[in-house]
Amino acid sequence: MTLPDLDDLIAEVDRRCDTAHRSGGQEQPDWLALLTVAAQLAGQLQTLSDDLVEDYVEHCRMHGSSWTEIGTALGVTRQAVQQRFHAPHKRYSPEVMTAGLREAMVHVKRAAVQHRNNYIGTEHLLWGLTAEDNSATRLLRTAGVSPETVHQSVGTRLSMGASQAAERIAWTPYSRKAISVAEARSEQNGSEHIDCDDLLIGLSRVGRGVAAAVLIDAGFDAAALDEVSADAH
Repeated sequence: MTLPDLDDLIAEVDRRCDTAHRSGGQEQPDWLALLTVAAQLAGQLQTLSDDLVEDYVEHCRMHGSSWTEIGTALGVTRQAVQQRFHAPHKRYSPEVMTAGLREAMVHVKRAAVQHRNNYIGTEHLLWGLTAEDNSATRLLRTAGVSPETVHQSVGTRLSMGASQAAERIAWTPYSRKAISVAEARSEQNGSEHIDCDDLLIGLSRVGRGVAAAVLIDAGFDAAALDEVSADAH
């Protein structure tokens, strides 16, 4: 993977800014409009970099690294890294999931272990959700898409890593956001348990990651999925 250089980013700003060049024959572009787009792009890049670091801090904590060791790796003090990352991520026990989602999670972890991945990404979640019949696959069928096709599509995007199998595998930031959305949706629907269709919509609503890309390629968005979700149960 080649990181973009400054010229690439400047060109991207120019492409994104619809009002980069003023009409009326003026020679000067709309610099303030370009600055606004540049700030938006910089914010997106910063969010990505923050999520990347947070993901590996989570791994370090799960595998016994101290805050002092993590701070040294990041070039900051123990106090600074604790202030930034001290809040623990919420853990979702099997008790808050339906039987269908618990079964899907078995496939999720199996996919990560078999591909020697040291993380649970959105691709693992979507693969697990479409491995067997459940509320997520029924939702997809109701929406006119084959769960088998989605399963095969996301399966081609599971990359082989070099990690040893682990008892605990950290979820990526996008995966954590997806299940957080799923939990909120289940509560909104008056349920005490998160189901497969809740997580499917969570993956769609996150809008980033492999799972979202597969769903977007299939022509779905969170709103469309939500409209038919009531018919999937």
